[in-house]
Amino acid sequence: MTYRGGAILVGAILVEILGSSAAPAQSAFRNYHCADGTQFIAAFFNGDTRAHLQLDGKAVTLTKRLSLTGARYKGGGVTLETTRAGLTRLRHAKRPVTACEPA
Repeated sequence: MTYRGGAILVGAILVEILGSSAAPAQSAFRNYHCADGTQFIAAFFNGDTRAHLQLDGKAVTLTKRLSLTGARYKGGGVTLETTRAGLTRLRHAKRPVTACEPA
């Protein structure tokens, strides 16, 4: 075995050993019920700043926007806001903003 072949083999072994010890990405799935009767599921993944919603039978990906009072996500005509106090508001399909709470 040549020096180069040995180096590649050692590198592959190190990648296998160190790569397999990494922790899997954590995720959070939350069910919400809103005052206007809307129900949706929100998914948040570590390392991803977006919110992924299942709303009205469709998947919607929301991009995180600047917010001073908590977190705000917007995309596809949908806005999801959560405050530091734990209040959640949803606006979609040209409907008025509605308060939501975890199911």
